[in-house]
Formats: sequence, C-alpha cells, structure tokens
Amino acid sequence: MTVPQDKLQLRADQFSHIKTLVVGDVMLDRYWFGRVDRISPEAPVPVLAVQDEQVRAGGAANVAHNLLALGAKSTLLSVVGDDEAGREIKQILNQHGAQTILTVDPGIKTIVKLRMIAQNQQLLRADFEQKPSEEVLAQCLSDYQLAVNDADVVILSDYGKGGLTHVATMIELARQAGKPVIIDPKGSDYSRYKGATLITPNMKEFEAVAGTVTSDADFGAKAQALRCELDLDYLLVTRSEQGMSLFTRDGDQVNSPATALEVYDVSGAGDTVISLMALVAVSEFTNEQKLTLANTVAGIVVGKLGTAVATIDEVIEKL
Repeated sequence: MTVPQDKLQLRADQFSHIKTLVVGDVMLDRYWFGRVDRISPEAPVPVLAVQDEQVRAGGAANVAHNLLALGAKSTLLSVVGDDEAGREIKQILNQHGAQTILTVDPGIKTIVKLRMIAQNQQLLRADFEQKPSEEVLAQCLSDYQLAVNDADVVILSDYGKGGLTHVATMIELARQAGKPVIIDPKGSDYSRYKGATLITPNMKEFEAVAGTVTSDADFGAKAQALRCELDLDYLLVTRSEQGMSLFTRDGDQVNSPATALEVYDVSGAGDTVISLMALVAVSEFTNEQKLTLANTVAGIVVGKLGTAVATIDEVIEKL
C-alpha cells in the first residue's frame, strides 16, 4: 500500500500535551566552519582556515531537541563526563526547555564528534568517546524506573556507545507501565529490542540483520519475519531515496516516497524521524498519516547542514 497524497493538517500545539522520556547515548557535536585555499606544505592535506565554531546537542540529546522543536515536552536521561562538553550539552537542552537527568561519570569524557567543514563539504570527522562504567549505568537504570512512570512515551536512542546496556530491562519496565517504546537500533543483535513498540532501522541496518533484499516481495517477507521474531507492533525501515516502509502487526505494509527536494546532510535525520514516530504513537493518526509526517520531517532536516531539527512550524508549512 502506498500512502495517498491527501491533505494532512497539524496545529501548532498538536503535541504540546505529550511528555516524552529519551534515554541513550548523548554527545556534543562540534563544528569548525571555514575555507580551504591551499594545501599544507607539511603534508598533502588541505589547510582549513577556521572562520566559525558551533556546538550542537547530538545523539540522544538531538532526539530530545527534536521533540521540543515539534512542541512536545522532553526529559533526557543519560551519562556525561565531568567536563565542559557535558556541561554544554546540559546548557543547550535546558535553554530549549528540556528536563535533564544526566548522571556524571568522573571516569570518562563526554562523547564529542568534531566535524571540520569547508564550503559546505565535510573534510574530516574526529570522534572522542568512552563507555560509561557499570556502576553509573546501574544508577541510570534506577533513575529510569522512576522517570518512566511520568512519561507518555519512551524513546531509546542507541548509538552503540554503551549507554543502553540495560535496554532489554528498560523495554520490559516501560511495557509493564503501559508506555510505548520507540527505538532507533544499532548493531546486528536485535534480540535485545524484543517487545518494543517500534524500531526504525535504515535499509543498510535492516539488511545487516535480515539479509540482503533481492526484490520488493523479498523485502516485505523479511521485514514481517523480523517484526514477528521481535514481537514488535511496528517496524519502520527508512530507505533513502525510496522513502519509508512501515510494517504492522496485522500484516500491512505502508509505503511513502521520499519528499526531500535537496539533500545537504543526512546526519541526525534518524533522530528527527524517531522523534516524530514517538509523538504519533500516542496521537490519533492513521498509519498512512504517520508515515507521511515522518517523511515530511525527514525531508526538512536533510535540507539543513549538520545536526538539525524540524520545527512544528516548518512541518505545518511544508504540509
């Protein structure tokens, strides 16, 4: 089934009543913007003359930021180091209105991704990362048990950095509390996500788990088999220029074409999609409308450079 192009309307306060809990790997995205006009005399590499520096909340923190931009309430639970990057993440999110439960692990440094960009082209990315300690992760699980009861929906943002070591227990606790659980997965072991409401792999991630897709029919069969195996209500596969496909518990497959007119940067697009899907999971929309909205927010954010968000006003305008 392909989504019909019906008129879909949102209000500016559409999601303002929804309380979300975001758990996962947070990071600080640093950007150095500049120009390259020469090659280094020391080695055959470009010399970036830095003209501007920016910092943005990345990873699970970007999910929280996207939820706020769409008008919802958001609480972020994660781990940071006792350093300036961790404090910057907290400050950015607090400025945007998020509540934060950030456990400080003095034994690690906050994850930082540094991107160097010239003339809107990324030259290099440098990653600084360490995994949290077991003691700190146990504290996070304890905090989660308290926070989950106040949320309408839970988003688990897995970047494979260790913050979701207890993801299976988190899913179980959320479902016991009657809360939908939306997950952006990572890695090849999806058994840890069993029982979630929805997971949102991209096509590359999906094929790494389900096997190479050889046809549309094969794609549908593999997707429904994975959804059944993991006991999911929904499986959403994002397929780049082919749009998105949503597989449901009743056996339906809903397809929606991509809407982006121009793609500048796909970094963070998955954060935007999972944020939207979390909000519509506790709202009155049809599956076709959910997919239309997901494609709309994705089309907005890939048209921006760097880690970005889609605001509710932008979504209304694009619709």
